[in-house]
Amino acid sequence: MATTKILIAGFGGQGILFSGKALAYTGLKVGKEVSWLPSYGPEMRGGTANCSVTLSDTPIGSPIVDKPDLLIAMNLPSLEKYLYETEVGGNIVYDSSLISKEVAREDVKISKIPATKLANDNGLTGLANIIILGKALKETNVLTIDQIKTCLAQMVPAKKAELLEKNLKAIEIGYNF
Repeated sequence: MATTKILIAGFGGQGILFSGKALAYTGLKVGKEVSWLPSYGPEMRGGTANCSVTLSDTPIGSPIVDKPDLLIAMNLPSLEKYLYETEVGGNIVYDSSLISKEVAREDVKISKIPATKLANDNGLTGLANIIILGKALKETNVLTIDQIKTCLAQMVPAKKAELLEKNLKAIEIGYNF
């Protein structure tokens, strides 16, 4: 990996920023150059949210991701907004529980996963973001699942150990889908 530009987008409250933080923290821990740039609307929940993450072997000139190599879309407005911004040869991973639209691009790799349904079916409500992150890791190999799991263990406070177990289960579900 020379440089990978990642854009995670959806509604506020879907864990968009946490997913980006997990990628950035993991990249940092494995020795990559990292930028993490969250962006969200003024609403507390339900507004727009996106997070730009760049992982690189060389210094990063700008944290702006205008042409992602990997787009993770958690809702239809985000998919529609960034669909044609994704680099040719890039990857688009989207939540097919919330997005029924079929993607018409043939110059990118498309992966869909019913992340929200899988989260609900497995007692992991609110962790669709981690499930879709697992799927994105499997499709891109930008970081390994073991690297992310190790960093999730460092990110989740000890007093919330039950959340760590749920996050680890969620990443596995997405990765193995």
